[in-house]
Amino acid sequence: MTLTIIVTVAIVLVVFILGGIASRPGEWYRNLRKPSWNPPNWAFGPAWTIILSLAGAAGVFAWTAAADSGEQTRVAVLFAINIFFYVIWSPLFFAAKRPDWALAEVPFLWLSILALVIGLWDISSTASWLLVPFLLWVTFAAFLNWRIVRLNAPFGSRAGASPALHGEHARERP
Repeated sequence: MTLTIIVTVAIVLVVFILGGIASRPGEWYRNLRKPSWNPPNWAFGPAWTIILSLAGAAGVFAWTAAADSGEQTRVAVLFAINIFFYVIWSPLFFAAKRPDWALAEVPFLWLSILALVIGLWDISSTASWLLVPFLLWVTFAAFLNWRIVRLNAPFGSRAGASPALHGEHARERP
């Protein structure tokens, strides 16, 4: 079990670091119009730390509860798919400055989390429950992403230009 925990912590740290590197808000993000219910920037780090820690714990519970190598393969594949979709969202939103592309990717991320919750249930219901906050947070983030797209589109050749053109900044008017 110690090796499982060490490997899981390493994976979570790599995912967290990749997400952090790709999620540097910068001036472009600060200038986007956002809904009044957008959390403050400082809240995202602690939220993701908690969520990824719970996901890591879910991985440990599922891996150690797996009855055989087939179940362990299912755990690994479900988490690998989820990590892929988790890691690509930030570069789409922040690096490419394409919240619209990130929004198009969100259903895949959301479904990968749902697949984890459902796919791990018969291996470890505890693991599934530990992933529910991840599913809820991504649901919230999807609505936030959708609202940011609605407030700032179009993107593309004029990426990030919309807020400045409208003379609007950080927050949507109530």
